[in-house]
Amino acid sequence: MKLARVKVEGQVAFAVVDGEDVRELAGHPFEPVSYSGRTWQLENVRLLAPVLPSKIVAVAKNYSDHAAEMNSEVSAQPMVFLKPSTSVIGPDDAIVIPPQSQRVDHEAELAVVIGRLCRDVPVDRVRDVILGYTCANDVTARDLQAADGQWSRAKGFDTFCPLGPWIETSVGLTGPKPDVDDLAITCEVNGELRQAGRTASMVHSVSQLVAFVSSVMTLLPGDLLLTGTPAGISPLAAGDQVDITIERIGTLTNKVVAGA
Repeated sequence: MKLARVKVEGQVAFAVVDGEDVRELAGHPFEPVSYSGRTWQLENVRLLAPVLPSKIVAVAKNYSDHAAEMNSEVSAQPMVFLKPSTSVIGPDDAIVIPPQSQRVDHEAELAVVIGRLCRDVPVDRVRDVILGYTCANDVTARDLQAADGQWSRAKGFDTFCPLGPWIETSVGLTGPKPDVDDLAITCEVNGELRQAGRTASMVHSVSQLVAFVSSVMTLLPGDLLLTGTPAGISPLAAGDQVDITIERIGTLTNKVVAGA
């Protein structure tokens, strides 16, 4: 099931995307699905960021090839940091390059959407707290990351967390494991392949990450966990189009513009 947040006829609603049909939910996506009876064609709605999280917990250096390209090493425990909720944008929204930065990079990532309030989740119960998965771009001002020695500013600008196009609930939640095993993840810039990896290469699995993060902080419905990026990060420029595709989930597309 593809859970989306849409704008149509001047209103915002949660909906299920089924092919070209968009069926409005009677409530929110964190409760049993029921429909309002209203249906639209996909071409007639605007897809928004599928969720507005209270917090975004991101994982650094969770692919060894990315750690290597950063002249770093993977850590024995997940290395996590926070991105502000105000960095979230949706499909087709613009990534804005801030004037403070001379290098802004893309980072294609699988995002886990938490479906219920949880704390201290055991590894074997992680599937119970996941609503689904979506595509994310952990946009990073690389020069500011190096200059600051910590990542809040570099990762936290408005527009630096594109999400979408929807939350896929049927991936990784019906088999014997709570994670997404082995999905292809790519990033193309203006049609040129920049990143290509598989989630099987993650150092710490989805189940390990959710268990680890929930041992530190309470997770709320709609919270996001960004699971790291494979090698191939590269700078973006105004006018670029970024397409992040994750197998069995979809493609997230955003343009890049220069900030004032």
